[in-house]
Amino acid sequence: MSEFKTRIQAQRTIVQAVNQKSSNMVELFGLSKKAINRWAEENRVSQKSHIYTLLIEASDKLFFLANKSQEQVTEDYRKISCEISAIFGLIKSAQWKGQLNVLE
Repeated sequence: MSEFKTRIQAQRTIVQAVNQKSSNMVELFGLSKKAINRWAEENRVSQKSHIYTLLIEASDKLFFLANKSQEQVTEDYRKISCEISAIFGLIKSAQWKGQLNVLE
């Protein structure tokens, strides 16, 4: 159960960080690829932008952790958890780029 709470908290933290930076934009509602694509399209964020790439990477890693949650915690699980924390740090420190509403 602890791993589940950790994954949910990681997702919530990333979504909140994005939404704080984009207060005048359509909010990001989750880290599913569909939610990320909707957010990017609504806000004219390029799929080539750094923020889009980071969000997709976080989504993929959280999906991996969800599939591994029933197994004994492995070194891969710990490594990916650390990578998600690093992605959060990059998202939190990213800067908005001009009128195009694209994070760098």
